[in-house]
Amino acid sequence: MAVVAGVLALTGAAPAAPTTALAAGTTDGAGSRQGDILDALHSLPGLRVIEERPAADPGYRFFVLGLRQPVDHAHPSAGTFEQRLTLLHRSADRPTVLFTTGYDLPLSPRRAEPTVLLDGNQIGVEHRFFGTSRPATEDWSRLTVRQAADDHHRVVRLFRQLYRGVWISTGGSKGGMTSVYHRRFHPDDVDGTVAYSAPNNVDDRDDSAYLRFLETVGTASCREALAAAQRQALLRRDEMVARYEAWAASTGDTFRIVGGADKAFETAVLRAPLMFWQNHGSADCASVPAPDASTDELYAWLDSTAVLPVYADQVARDYIPYFYQLGTQLGYLAVPTGHLKGLLRYADAIEPRNFVPRDIPLRFDRGAMPDIDRWVRREGSRLLFVDGAQDPAVAEPFRPGRGTDSRRYLAPGTDHHTTIAALTPKDRAEATATLLRWAGERRDLS
Repeated sequence: MAVVAGVLALTGAAPAAPTTALAAGTTDGAGSRQGDILDALHSLPGLRVIEERPAADPGYRFFVLGLRQPVDHAHPSAGTFEQRLTLLHRSADRPTVLFTTGYDLPLSPRRAEPTVLLDGNQIGVEHRFFGTSRPATEDWSRLTVRQAADDHHRVVRLFRQLYRGVWISTGGSKGGMTSVYHRRFHPDDVDGTVAYSAPNNVDDRDDSAYLRFLETVGTASCREALAAAQRQALLRRDEMVARYEAWAASTGDTFRIVGGADKAFETAVLRAPLMFWQNHGSADCASVPAPDASTDELYAWLDSTAVLPVYADQVARDYIPYFYQLGTQLGYLAVPTGHLKGLLRYADAIEPRNFVPRDIPLRFDRGAMPDIDRWVRREGSRLLFVDGAQDPAVAEPFRPGRGTDSRRYLAPGTDHHTTIAALTPKDRAEATATLLRWAGERRDLS
């Protein structure tokens, strides 16, 4: 019987609503009677309860789940895969937050900021093709923003049988992008979206906004220090690459995907200012090595800033889906290189193609991001964009239209890891009040 129910769910037929007390809204102060939520989860077609783990916060229960999803939502007969989910259950009568990183899903009971503000339930969704959420046969043409949006749509549709109140979606960086893309194709699935640090690369042929940002962010002295550190790294290329290769040999790593340690090293050097501003910012300008710093200091700084293991195979392999998406729909940025004239060897070092094996085709869809951008500006409603003022990823931001109950907030002095809490007091109060209003909550914010 469970198999039949799962097939019905995959082909779009509405499964029967659970008959548990949870579905009927019978809960106690802690969220539900012991066992109710577990019984309810077992009743959902296509869902597998993998395990229950300890929840970090009182009043919550935490589950790791697997949901059977179509590989191709337009053609359900193409097969299925199991998508990893997590659930932080608070109470059936609390709001529910749909959370995604846009990558693999951490199996930890951490609550996203909207979940904390709403004291709500939280359903985490791993993005298709990341982590364990991979089809047995990887047909990369099925990794699109629409397919992922349809994954999220099925998650909402299924779990609304248990959580019938207000839903809010959220995510940061690629997770914020994924939340917006979900709303583009299924605008009524949730009652509002909070997207943090979400890039909006509308035209992949025009990277001028990113170049201007990186050439003006922070102070001139900090930018000059970063440029000097890049030059010194490239001037000491032979010794730096030798250390990189020695590290790889000691860990059993290789550089087959990118195309060698020398190219991986140059890629890291080019990305260093971008990653510095995303993850460190003005407060760490003093940590940038001076031109007379030792090679040990310079290598350690590059490793901590650009994260050198990212460009070697053991980590790069996990991010092939990310760079595939960049190279087919999402697009990528450019970085300033004029100050490195005569020191570079690879014209395409940071292009997505370098991180995707050559046997996987990349054909860029130039209409995908303009379509999302038009929807946000003209039709999208109840969208909150929270960006960091020193984050180069949002040099080209989403700009919601007027009169749509949407807003973009800029947190001063913050980077890619910004929050509503980091906004100015006025903006923080306004953004929090908006979120609570969407959720039907009334709370004293003074």
